[in-house]
Amino acid sequence: MQYETESWSRSNSYMEVVVDPVEHIERLASENAVVIFSMSSCCMCHAIKRLFCGMGVNPTVHELDLHPTGSDLHKALVSLLGATSALPVVFIGGKLVGAMDRVMASHINGTLVPLLKEAGALWL
Repeated sequence: MQYETESWSRSNSYMEVVVDPVEHIERLASENAVVIFSMSSCCMCHAIKRLFCGMGVNPTVHELDLHPTGSDLHKALVSLLGATSALPVVFIGGKLVGAMDRVMASHINGTLVPLLKEAGALWL
């Protein structure tokens, strides 16, 4: 699992320039095949990270509680999902898959593996 922190501190210009949180999420989500927005203390977030690692996928994880603008990003994720509780949120191939319920439903109905293959996250 790859935990992203360098993109938060890569440049001080992020802190100086107001960036739309939704645009920032979209940019982060498009940078890797599988991106998980998470909280480090969330048990459901831990479970989804374990699911992907158990499948042989190496997701990029953004822990919002450790991110300087994590609360703004969390609010933007809630608005994207239209839900009150939005974590974990998974993007595959830059596309929003959804929260835990959508990922698990995709896993159970067999559509998750093809998504991962299409995104280049699995080679089986």
